[in-house]
Amino acid sequence: MKNSVNRDLPEDVMKDLNYQPFESTEIGHPEIQRVAPKVHVSTGDDKVVTSIKQVIKDTLKDGMTISFHHHFRNGDFVFNMVMREIIDAGYKDLTLAPSSLTGVMNDLVIEAIKAGTITHITSSGMRGSLGDFVSHGGLKNPVIFRSHGNRARAIEHGDIKIDVAFLGVPNADALGNANGMEGDAVFGSLGYALMDAQYADKVVLLTDNIVSYPNTPASIKQTQVDYVVKVDKVGDPDKIGSGATRFTKDPKELKIAATVNDVIVNSPYFKDGFSFQTGSGGAALAVTRYLRQSMIDNQIKASFALGGITKPTTDLLKEGLVDKVMDVQDFDKGAADSMHTSANQQEIDASWYADPDNKGAMVDQLDVVILSALEIDTKFNVNVMSGSDGVIRGAIGGHQDAATAKLTIISAPLVRGRIATIVPDVTTVVTPGDSVDVLVTEYGIAINPKRKDLQKALGNLPGVPVYKIEDLQKLAEQKVGKPKPLEFTDRTVAMIEYRDGSIIDTIKEVKD
Repeated sequence: MKNSVNRDLPEDVMKDLNYQPFESTEIGHPEIQRVAPKVHVSTGDDKVVTSIKQVIKDTLKDGMTISFHHHFRNGDFVFNMVMREIIDAGYKDLTLAPSSLTGVMNDLVIEAIKAGTITHITSSGMRGSLGDFVSHGGLKNPVIFRSHGNRARAIEHGDIKIDVAFLGVPNADALGNANGMEGDAVFGSLGYALMDAQYADKVVLLTDNIVSYPNTPASIKQTQVDYVVKVDKVGDPDKIGSGATRFTKDPKELKIAATVNDVIVNSPYFKDGFSFQTGSGGAALAVTRYLRQSMIDNQIKASFALGGITKPTTDLLKEGLVDKVMDVQDFDKGAADSMHTSANQQEIDASWYADPDNKGAMVDQLDVVILSALEIDTKFNVNVMSGSDGVIRGAIGGHQDAATAKLTIISAPLVRGRIATIVPDVTTVVTPGDSVDVLVTEYGIAINPKRKDLQKALGNLPGVPVYKIEDLQKLAEQKVGKPKPLEFTDRTVAMIEYRDGSIIDTIKEVKD
């Protein structure tokens, strides 16, 4: 069985999991029936407890689905705190359904898999030891990887049915009103956790900071919460996000960033009221700096900035260069602090951000997005999930979702070390080439031949060579040589969903 990006899909797995092959980036206009959670009616007077073990005993059974958010990133204490109790209690056959998995979670997830506690995983991504473990067949059932918008869709459809959501927060009152903006372990927007709070049958908040009632502003509300667990510490603030964002000094990244800015400024979309999304990497932050100056020089203001937010973006808001910041997660302390003080920095959930099956997502209104890539091929397909060794080491995040922008720019070096970034065929297709408009490298740009308008607008930029992507791929190969083909077994270890729930690719077990 093949899909429209010519990927072979395992018919047995597709049938067992009732999947359809990816066909198109066009979602259409279906009529959707959403699900609703069970509600245990209560006055809310007895929600505060001190024992995680007791809450787990009261809420969890074998075979259930549990969820967590990843807003604490590598400063997360909550996940390991809860998972330790679950493993020790001997639970079996659980589905782990976090918004994503970070490195601090890896050891206990592997332990839980080996103990039979976790037998299924759905996530935005995974890295490090867990990615290596799964890539070499450590998990019995295929991992399901979904974008942030697709996770929201799957929760709303009931494809992911969360039985118990364990959500760490830096503050909460006794009834469960909570936000991510006050306390020791602040992280700003609770955007990904809001889906779990709204749709899980049981919602358990864990906090080290119980405040007076009613706690406002309330991102998670008392109407959604079953338990509030008081713990010693929910996270390490120094590892949640960098205190101060640092701009890259790498000449290659700066050249790519300057070229990305040239592409934006000379595109049809750089005009008063345009909208944009950038990432959190060094080159992406540099783009924000270059874009700021171009906006000042051309007296242009943006209507909104979207996505994961950094301090350079909130600085544009404070300067009046951006009217609104639509914030699903904050990558640094500056952005989190800004959300607490700025009425024009709006917290949004993952559905509002990017769910394709609602009445209008923010990504549908996006003009320009800058995204990265581990690999991009000559058909403009992008891989952000697996490394050159075939091992899982990334995350879909909002990549597929934001790539629906009117101008989708992939910024990437021609090669990384001795590894080509531009290849004949990517190891894993995550974002289809039909979504990608321009590739920017330190050598020049390649424009998707389907975008004749961009070829005309960007074809003669001073100092910006325009290549066919096939020529950039050959140049990369000349520099680093042709790699030995990867070897995989026939066993499927992961399924890559497109944002509509169809299968765009699979990941096979790496041969030892």
